[in-house]
Amino acid sequence: MKKRKYLIYLIIIMTLLITTGCGKKVEVKNGSKVAISTKNDKFTATEYYEKIKEDNISILIDMIDHSLFDKKYKSDTEEKKYIDDQINQIKSYYGQNEDTYKSILQQYFGVETENELRDKLSLEYKRNKAVEDYVKKDIKDNEIKKYYDENIEGQVSASHILITVDTKEDASDEDKEKADKEAKKTAENIIKELNEGKKFASLAKKYSKDTATASNGGSLGYFDLDSMTEEFAKAVKNLKKDEYTKEPIKTEYGYHIILKTGEKDKPKLSKVKEDIKEKIKTKKLEEKKELHYETLKKIREKNKIKWNDDSLKNAYNDYMDKLINNAKKSTNNQ
Repeated sequence: MKKRKYLIYLIIIMTLLITTGCGKKVEVKNGSKVAISTKNDKFTATEYYEKIKEDNISILIDMIDHSLFDKKYKSDTEEKKYIDDQINQIKSYYGQNEDTYKSILQQYFGVETENELRDKLSLEYKRNKAVEDYVKKDIKDNEIKKYYDENIEGQVSASHILITVDTKEDASDEDKEKADKEAKKTAENIIKELNEGKKFASLAKKYSKDTATASNGGSLGYFDLDSMTEEFAKAVKNLKKDEYTKEPIKTEYGYHIILKTGEKDKPKLSKVKEDIKEKIKTKKLEEKKELHYETLKKIREKNKIKWNDDSLKNAYNDYMDKLINNAKKSTNNQ
């Protein structure tokens, strides 16, 4: 924020120098108006501008994006919640000590106060919204149809029994492996009880570690397959109605025994089109991190930003190339 203030001060100084009327006579040095002088030297606004423009290109980009996004994306309760959540997360790590918190604001966010951080997060939020809207609008009908054909199924209903792998955080690899084997064995024994004719709901109430569903016989109700983990969704999809898995299904949550209880017809494309576009947009941005910065460049180009200074334009392009390349590395390391 301090750097932005410097630019504002520069504009004010240059405006005062250009303005004619009563006051001190304007001094000129090397063809440029003097902005400030010391006992030993005189400094022009042009010299100051040349000094700061490449080192502070990010501030200029912030000014451009404020101009592009502030009116289109008005601050609302959703934005406020986003900002509050980000600040609370920062404070949960560093906010216990005020001096440490201030140091973090300066070191990692380049701001002096929390209000300045809020301004910075507000712009970040608006940029994210602009990128998401652009990417979503750019999705083609053939992409939507392909996703529909390959991924959309009718909702299904199912019940499950979850057996968690219980270990302490500091457990050794040997202890973790032992706990995993025990959990799997427990799940296998439950399947044996199902094979013997025991009721699924009764076993769920007795064994399931999913406290939210155990008392209801493990019922998950109706859900979209892509709302579940990949392993769980695949297992449910391959089951017939009233059939349960004959082997435990392992996910990040533990081992599941799953009973498919119902299946609806596949919805029409027109009814799920917007939801599909949202999912494709999210998938694209998650799988290709550099898309965020590439899209911001496209948005600025679409708004016909005119660069009257080639060195500023080059500094901008270099800055964006650096962000894009770093994001590409992040994508490749996923």
